[in-house]
Amino acid sequence: MKFVNVTNSHSRLVYSQLANTDAHLVKVYTIGKTTVIYTQAPTHHEILLVNKARNIKEVEITESLGYFLKRTPNDIYEKSEISIIRMDGVVEISIPIHKPVVAE
Repeated sequence: MKFVNVTNSHSRLVYSQLANTDAHLVKVYTIGKTTVIYTQAPTHHEILLVNKARNIKEVEITESLGYFLKRTPNDIYEKSEISIIRMDGVVEISIPIHKPVVAE
């Protein structure tokens, strides 16, 4: 599965997230027709998967977690604390952070 960085095409979304939340980093990717919004904040990281045409596949969740967790130091989060919320066409993954992380 290939993650394509399309952050520059979503400048309003990025600006809004940075201005209205505690996020210090927002990146937007696509994996096929699924949009992935990755956000870093001092106390948590969020991965939001959105597909307006269908529900999110389990493989998309697994691949997204793997893609972003391999870029996150292992000692700042506990795998057992990761929460996944599934809804029609949307999945939200929350990763609580125990140590502050400097933006990429």
